Amino acid sequence: MFDNNTQRLAEHKLILLYIFDKFSMPLTNTQITQFVMEKDYMNYFLLQQFLGELTDTGMLEYSKSNSSFFYVITEKGQRTLQYFENRLSNELIDTLEESIEEKKKILLKERQVTASYKKQKENDYIVDLKVIENHITLIDLKLNVVSNKHAKQICDKWKKEAQNIYGQIINLLIES
Repeated sequence: MFDNNTQRLAEHKLILLYIFDKFSMPLTNTQITQFVMEKDYMNYFLLQQFLGELTDTGMLEYSKSNSSFFYVITEKGQRTLQYFENRLSNELIDTLEESIEEKKKILLKERQVTASYKKQKENDYIVDLKVIENHITLIDLKLNVVSNKHAKQICDKWKKEAQNIYGQIINLLIES
């Protein structure tokens, strides 16, 4: 179950540095875990161990942005990767790049359409819906609803149909 092969362990760390470098965007623990586990690059326990070790050695930084914590590769991590990248096979690099490009598109889409809600008080929820394109907020809509159920439904629908809903709102506002 546990891999004691030092070369294999080093390769796993290089894979993680490569992933963070090629994503070139901060990733949450959940995002990196899902990506690594979906592609079966390593098991969960090794991943968490390596994330901790790479952070402790200064190759990754774990920092807070808004209300979320993200990992991002540091300059030291990039230099280490450049020095040792040739130890990753071309086949592995091709597979990683293809997987990263697919996931990057999904993550960018998720970042462009956001939906969240907060309970203000009993039977009072604020739903916050946004569409962001190229760092420009196209719409930022806040709604007050009376139930957790409605707040969840609105968020789910927004995540699936934000572009259409945004277009309908614009059309409603510009019609004479």
